[in-house]
Amino acid sequence: MGQHSSNVTLSNQSPEPVLVREEQIASPDSNSLESHDPMADFYQLQRSLLLTTLALTGIFTFPVWYFFSPNTAFNYLVGAITGLVYLKMLAKDVERLGQQRLGAKGLGIFVILILVASKWQQLHILPVFLGFLTYKPAIVIYTVKSIFWSAEKSENDA
Repeated sequence: MGQHSSNVTLSNQSPEPVLVREEQIASPDSNSLESHDPMADFYQLQRSLLLTTLALTGIFTFPVWYFFSPNTAFNYLVGAITGLVYLKMLAKDVERLGQQRLGAKGLGIFVILILVASKWQQLHILPVFLGFLTYKPAIVIYTVKSIFWSAEKSENDA
């Protein structure tokens, strides 16, 4: 049995002792930590999800209009736009995470949307609800793309 030795030290950057591998501690002249900005990654994720949701809304609206009716497509579009607003509000809440208490405004938007759809004769609950959920496939697409990109990147690094 071969032994693999790895130097492990205690980091004093947090109130609780945390084990950190020696390779993870950056030297003062290292630029690897300075070039990585987590908020830039967050804004890129936010933009990607919003654009993908918008693209999916456009892609799904036309077949709904063609195969069902313009009214159903309008219902779907109302739900999808509300889903975009919800996604944007959720991103703002995540951005402020740790700075202030988060509210339930996003859930309120969904409840109001369903209440309006149930009371207004021109709106139908199912297409509005499915339109609202359009942001979900955008998240799945982003996740699958990230998995394949990560696998491809690790393959190229090896």
